[in-house]
Parts: sequence; C-alpha cells; structure tokens
Amino acid sequence: MVLAPNVYDAEPIPDAARDEIDRLLASGDLFRYTAPEDAPVSLLEAEFAEALGVKYALAVSSCSSALFLSLKALGLPRDTRVLIPAFTFAAVPSAIIHADCIPVLVEVGANYRIDMADFEARLTGDIGAVIISHMRGHTSDMDAIMALCNARGIPVIEDAAHSLGTLWHGQKIGTIGKIGAFSFQSYKMLNAGEGGILVSDDADVIARAVIMSGAYEHNWKKHKTPRGQNSAELAEAFARWQNKLPLYNTRMSNLSAAVVRPQIPALDGRVRDGLANHDYVAERLNTSPWIEVPPALPPETRAPDSIQFNLTGMSDGEVQMFAAIASERGVGVQVFGMSEDNARAFWNWEFLPEKPGPLPKTAAMLMRACDTRLPVRLKRPELDFIADTLIGAAEDVKGASRAYGT
Repeated sequence: MVLAPNVYDAEPIPDAARDEIDRLLASGDLFRYTAPEDAPVSLLEAEFAEALGVKYALAVSSCSSALFLSLKALGLPRDTRVLIPAFTFAAVPSAIIHADCIPVLVEVGANYRIDMADFEARLTGDIGAVIISHMRGHTSDMDAIMALCNARGIPVIEDAAHSLGTLWHGQKIGTIGKIGAFSFQSYKMLNAGEGGILVSDDADVIARAVIMSGAYEHNWKKHKTPRGQNSAELAEAFARWQNKLPLYNTRMSNLSAAVVRPQIPALDGRVRDGLANHDYVAERLNTSPWIEVPPALPPETRAPDSIQFNLTGMSDGEVQMFAAIASERGVGVQVFGMSEDNARAFWNWEFLPEKPGPLPKTAAMLMRACDTRLPVRLKRPELDFIADTLIGAAEDVKGASRAYGT
C-alpha cells in the first residue's frame, strides 16, 4: 500500500555543500566581501552565468530583491508604470512599489498565460517597463511580447522564479528579456532556503545593480564574470557609477552560495525528472471530464516542480468540496482564488497604489485553477497516488452532486 507522499520537504542539500558550510563556519568567513577573491557568492555568480550562457549574474537575498534591483538598475523615474500579469505572486507588485513605480495589471487566461490582446491594449505610452512572471513555470508568448516591447523600446524583465531550466525555442527562460530574475527559495529547482539571482548581458545594468546591492567602496572588483569573458566593459561601467548610487544592501551570504553551488550540476537531471513527473500526472488527470491541465505552448519546454489544473463543470461549492476531499486523502490542493488571503489572488493586494479595475478573465481562472506540489524526487507509485486521489475526488464530488441533484 502506497502512503500519501510527503510533497513538502525541499530537495536535499548535497554533501559537498555540507563540507563547504563546515569550512565557512570554522573560518567565520560568511560575508561575501571578506575574502580578497573567490568568495563562494562570487563563484556562484560566475558559475550560474556560465550555466545560463549570459555575461553577468548578481546573487542577492531573494528573487524579490532581484526584481527590485532590476527596476532600479534601469534608472526608471519615480511613478513609472510597470506592466505585469494579474496572475503572479504578491512579491512582484511589492517589488515595483518598493522601487517607487506603479504596477499595472494585465489579464491572464485560463491557460495561466498573458492574454496578448489585453497586453497590447495596455502597453500604452506611459508604460516604462514590463515584468513577465512565468508563473508556476507557465511561459507566455515571448515572441509576441518581445516584438511589441522592442518596437516601443520598453525593457522586459523576466520573473523566472519558477522557471529555471525552462526553454523557449531552445533558449533559456530568463535570458530573453533585458534582465532575468530567479529564486533559490526552498521549493525551487535550486534550494538555498532563501536567495535569488539576476542575470543580464548589459554591463551598465549589472554594474548599477551590483553597486546598489551593497558593493560599497570598491568591492565591485570582487565580482566575477564567467570564465573567458572580457570584463573590461564591466570595469568601465563600474567606474561610471562609483559613488553615484544608493546602497540597498540586499547581498547574499557565503552560506547561501555554498548551499546552491553544488546543486547546479544536478539541475539538468531535476528538470528532466520534473518534466517527466508533470507530464505523466497531467496525462492521467486529463482523462477526467472535470479536470483540465492546459498544454504548454509549442515553443515551450517546461521545467515544472508542481502541477496546475482547472476544474471544469463544477460550482464554487463543488470546487471547495473537491479540495477538501483531496486534502483528507493526503493530497494538498490550493485553489488560488478560494484559498483565504492567497498571495496570488490580485484582489488581496490591497497595498496597490491604484485599483487594478475589472480583470474578469483572471478572476474566473483563479476561481477554478488548482495547484499541487509535485517534487522532482517522486517515484511512479507516489505519482499514481496523487493522480488517483485527484481523479477520485472529482468523481466523488460530481457523483454526490448527481445523487442529490445539486
């Protein structure tokens, strides 16, 4: 008998990380700028940039910090309007507000991706930047988005917190826009507990971000570029911005970097296993007449560690009953629009400086969109347990409705 799988534990920390942590603790060398060179954070930046095929990376305290610094590094004036999908995590509009800008929400469809007609309509002359959240790893139409933004000279930041390892036409998500931001929170592909990183090929953007992250005096000299990269343009950019920018001190510690670095070689395997797990469960769930897993867009190769699906033909009460039955049987289900105070439901963002206005497509999606953890470490019997439980819960709900005429 297969028991309900534990889907809440994060990926284990490799032994190599434990050895490096012991070394750091023995030395007390936890601050990224203590060492004259080759601090773990600096090495992480070089290795991550090399893995993504970009020129520069900056490791910081969280993906939220990476988004905040990305906006500040673009030099946007106060009250610049920044377009974002209405389906994202509350940290994204929060980072925009923290950067003295104003979030503008755009509709998201039933497939969890940006509604391109609404995106184009809202991409008006007062929009100074766009953040594309590849929410839960679902990639919107980056071809259309980049064409519209490039034609208007609007910089695109990719919020790839959930999308490390995802490809678009074979190109790594996070490297398509001007800046990409990733998360190392425990439930992401690389687990540092907390932490984030931003990447860019633009020397001025990265120099500004490095200084504002807290590289006081000349500590920017301790930042590394991938092996073989010419850092002359970066040194010139640092010289241009020395002493001209405020310090926000969003640095990553050497301990976090030591945890992440040994996981980078495991990334391809985690992406492979996560996609196989997702697609296996998705195929099973799609056999139910009341469950729909939206397909990936044709250019997209996903790197999922969770699964999202829509409940169809169910009332609000039936949706709540479905989630309760699945939970009782050992499979947690979050219905984005029905989970109280959910940070992914835009109507809970009461801190927004402007009311977002009606977003009926996004609201309808959130009331039926479900989220279930699907860690890459799960094996086939555990995947079957999850699929059987979700399909069975839907059948029980609809069977009860037919029996009682509700």
